[in-house]
Amino acid sequence: MSSNLPHKTSVTSIVRDNFSSSANREMPSEKSNLITSLNYNLSHLNSSSNTIGSEASRKDHLYQNVSHFKQLQNIIQEKSIIERPLVKPSEIVNDKKPQAPVLPSTPIPTQPPQIAKQLPAQSHSSSLSKSKNLEGYVGFANLPNQVYRKSVKKGFEFNLMVIGESGLGKSTFINSLFLAELYNAEDFPNTFERRKKTTYIDSTSVLLNEKGVNLRLTIIDTPGFGESIDNSNCWQPIIDFIDNRYEEFLNAESKINRKLPIQDNRVHCCLHFIAPGHTLKQLDIEVMKKLHDRVNLIPVIAKADTMTPEEIKNFKTNVLNLINDHNIQIYEFPDIDDDELDNNRSNSALKSKIPFAIVGSNTIIENEGKPFRGRQYPWGCVNVDDLSHCDFMALRTMLIRTHMQDLKDVTNNVHYENYRFKKLAYVTGDKAKPTNKNPFQQLEEERKEAEARLEKMKNEMEGVFDLKVKEKIARLKESELNLEKQQEAMRISLEKEEKELEEKRIVFLKEKQIWEESNREEEDKLKHSLEKEADKKKKKIF
Repeated sequence: MSSNLPHKTSVTSIVRDNFSSSANREMPSEKSNLITSLNYNLSHLNSSSNTIGSEASRKDHLYQNVSHFKQLQNIIQEKSIIERPLVKPSEIVNDKKPQAPVLPSTPIPTQPPQIAKQLPAQSHSSSLSKSKNLEGYVGFANLPNQVYRKSVKKGFEFNLMVIGESGLGKSTFINSLFLAELYNAEDFPNTFERRKKTTYIDSTSVLLNEKGVNLRLTIIDTPGFGESIDNSNCWQPIIDFIDNRYEEFLNAESKINRKLPIQDNRVHCCLHFIAPGHTLKQLDIEVMKKLHDRVNLIPVIAKADTMTPEEIKNFKTNVLNLINDHNIQIYEFPDIDDDELDNNRSNSALKSKIPFAIVGSNTIIENEGKPFRGRQYPWGCVNVDDLSHCDFMALRTMLIRTHMQDLKDVTNNVHYENYRFKKLAYVTGDKAKPTNKNPFQQLEEERKEAEARLEKMKNEMEGVFDLKVKEKIARLKESELNLEKQQEAMRISLEKEEKELEEKRIVFLKEKQIWEESNREEEDKLKHSLEKEADKKKKKIF
């Protein structure tokens, strides 16, 4: 068996040559014990060259020899410093230190050169704050492996909530995200049936296994969200569900006889699906304002294949601007603790894609001999796993591969702690905020916040009043214009009727004159005959 250890004769000769002169002198008991142990290890190193398993034994004795060698060197160095006449500290630092003999090249770890130790009386007070690297292998460096084995044995939990209107592809996205049919057509209701459950939350749990690691995944869906005519307070069932999960965890944590480990049913992440368009709906803004301080909120643009790259870019800008304008705190993916520059660059590139514009598909199609998951259109193919087509891979990488544990930590350390503080403060009657500021400064800030809220309400009420006045004036002007138009139309119609009546009157007069002229003789005869009859009647009477 080949070994990287130095030859045994070279180590033995080096150590013996350096301590042959000091071994014959009278030494303290600690130094004598170190030299005795050193000689024993050297003899064992020479005698174990032909035994079975001697390679590991020689390595252990070699580590011990080097450790004893350095301790002896420090003792000799301290003795030489103590016996030296007192000088200034700067001269001690600049003084030439005794150099250790140069060993042959070996993989044994070495310490960096240290400054000469001070007197024991001076170094005793700061001994607790010193850090020291061990020369050999003790074993506590294996603690990460122990934690890893324990975590793998216990398994992991992750609870994901998806919010959005029906028909945005949430179920398809979940199946694509975990490469499994979590939502089957047989046991999962269709959109029409789910719309009837507008006040309920659907929760589905499944146990996933990947390379021996178990993950209990819980998908929390919100069927019928935003499908009603009146969507006011449609987010209340979601808020109640999140708070109830916090309440359950708090009750389980506060019991006297707790069953450990406590099952974590808290919502670790909430994906808010946004319908494609040009800007956010007012419902989306209100929901995010209600949820951003309760859960890790990540906005997602659904069905990105219905928009052009330029439209997606503009839509993302509008979404981020509205989120900033309304002070909505979405989840910020932290930087990866990695020294590799490429990983940090790729992480920054993925973070720049927020909000993620995704396309989901579980269909395997083939293009140019390469199978991939995507969608087939008459004008081309959309590859779900291609970052140039959509941000699905960026979202899956940051959500599962790099930041899943951080999402759980933020849920536990921030959102749950805020809920726990509010709950316990309400129970104990303490209405103070979780802050380290002094009471007077806190009261001043609360007064300023109250004044700001009042000023905001005043401005909003004035704005509403001005808006209503403007709307009323606009309606009055519109009605005035309508009345003027009606009056003008009526005047025109009356003038027209007057002209028609005048024409009829002239025609009638003409007809009357003609009739009188044509019947004048007959009228005279009639009058004459009537007069004669009247005269006859008078004569008869007399």
